Amino acid sequence: MIGALEGGWYVDLVEVEEPEPNQVVVRDLKVDIVVPPGSFRYEMLDLDEFADAIEDGSIDAATAIRVLRSTQRFVDKHLRNLDQAVLDFWPDFPPASVLRLAELPPFVA
Repeated sequence: MIGALEGGWYVDLVEVEEPEPNQVVVRDLKVDIVVPPGSFRYEMLDLDEFADAIEDGSIDAATAIRVLRSTQRFVDKHLRNLDQAVLDFWPDFPPASVLRLAELPPFVA
């Protein structure tokens, strides 16, 4: 990330499907989370886009329910620690499962 968010994280919630070997389809689920650097807070973004997608039918009710539950599970597992009165460390952020990906060199356009 560049500028004020350099060193932070932008979490784009997506569904990934592999309909055929060597083919990947990524669907944006319209809900995003920003984790700024140097603090233990996060911001939810684009919930209005999520609501618009439900309203216009591009996301059906079953998908919306799955997105909301998945978002809450992600936040609970990686960004919240209910055992701490004041959060002074992330429970699992960035998630251990993506650390190898985060260490890859950036793509060059």
